[in-house]
Amino acid sequence: MRTNTHRNNKKKIINDPVYGFISIPDEFIFDLVEHPFFQRLRRIKQLGMTHLVYPGALHTRFHHAIGAMHLMTQAISVIRRKGHEITEEEERAVLVAILLHDIGHGPFSHALEYDIVKNVSHEQISYYFIQALKRDFPENSDDLERALMIFANKYHKKFLYQLVSSQLDMDRLDYLTRDSFFTGVSEGIVGTERIIEMLNVHNDQLVIDEKGIYSIEKFLVARRVMYWQVYLHKTVVSGEFMLINILRRAKKLIRDGETLFGSPALLFFMTNEIQKVDFETNPEILKIFAQLDDYDIMGAVKVWQDHSDKVLSILSTNLVNRNLHKVEIAKEPFSPDRILMEKELVRTQYQLDDEEINYFVYSELLSNNAYSQVKQTINLLLKDGQTIDVSKASDNLNISALAQPVEKYCLCYPVVRH
Repeated sequence: MRTNTHRNNKKKIINDPVYGFISIPDEFIFDLVEHPFFQRLRRIKQLGMTHLVYPGALHTRFHHAIGAMHLMTQAISVIRRKGHEITEEEERAVLVAILLHDIGHGPFSHALEYDIVKNVSHEQISYYFIQALKRDFPENSDDLERALMIFANKYHKKFLYQLVSSQLDMDRLDYLTRDSFFTGVSEGIVGTERIIEMLNVHNDQLVIDEKGIYSIEKFLVARRVMYWQVYLHKTVVSGEFMLINILRRAKKLIRDGETLFGSPALLFFMTNEIQKVDFETNPEILKIFAQLDDYDIMGAVKVWQDHSDKVLSILSTNLVNRNLHKVEIAKEPFSPDRILMEKELVRTQYQLDDEEINYFVYSELLSNNAYSQVKQTINLLLKDGQTIDVSKASDNLNISALAQPVEKYCLCYPVVRH
């Protein structure tokens, strides 16, 4: 239990390697940061398996959430200075919403998003966490309810939601800047300060002042580059699919009656097919989920290296020792004959049956969409008061191209040793 002295000292400053000193802007936000639900984010890496390619990519969801909150304080200041009202209550709510936007991520973030639980997104689990925090902070229930409304796009000021989740939100601005910093991929650097300075509101929509167009172009190009060079780097993809297949194999063995090592929280989700309705009818499930982080997964994978099941043992050993599957990328699907050839080579080496081979050789579709005009557009505010989609206003032909999703196919297989 904290002493009164500690509880009263909430004016904290965090030394962030990307932005420098970040002040915790509100005593209630300090309490949220201190809560075990939020502290858990220290144990979940922001970029999953990316450190297998870029050794510096060991930053966490905790780093990112604090950084996104810092950018939100700057955005609020700019929007207010341009004459748009944001009350103190709304400011606290939007800061809480961005701080907690990723609190529902499970171990290894996106890689295992639908393998730990079934068809429940991290955004949905974040929503459940914020609801649970209302019970832990009854005196701030109104603040959290307001944050929930913004988070779910139900608040009457729509631009507040767009600051949290849109094509140009504080989430994206921070993760591009932060991921670029920790990977060392300089192509991902964006002019964060300039973009925030260009933010404005028109007809309750978040817009960019016209003179910010070139900063937005660079932002969209940087996002496309970061996807292929970092998030969908073929070696990162290899590590993530290996981890996914390890979890799927372990789940199958448990269903077949095998006994596997694992933390109580991990074994609970490996044994039960937890769905949305389970979170909504049983509050204990969220508490168990809150015990899960990267350590549960890798602690189990290290032990599974010595399991009697050949598939689980080989995959776990290879991942731990970074003996990753080879990945080929192509614009067209790989032919069934090519996939079959790789399967036969691997089958012979590891003595695998038809079902087991699918854990080692597989083809998947990768998609990169830097700017989606379907969900929401980035609009420029022109000097005459009109707004226009950035892809139509830009004299950079790349922007129109960036609005088109790029799809590539990958073929993963172990390198056969002769």
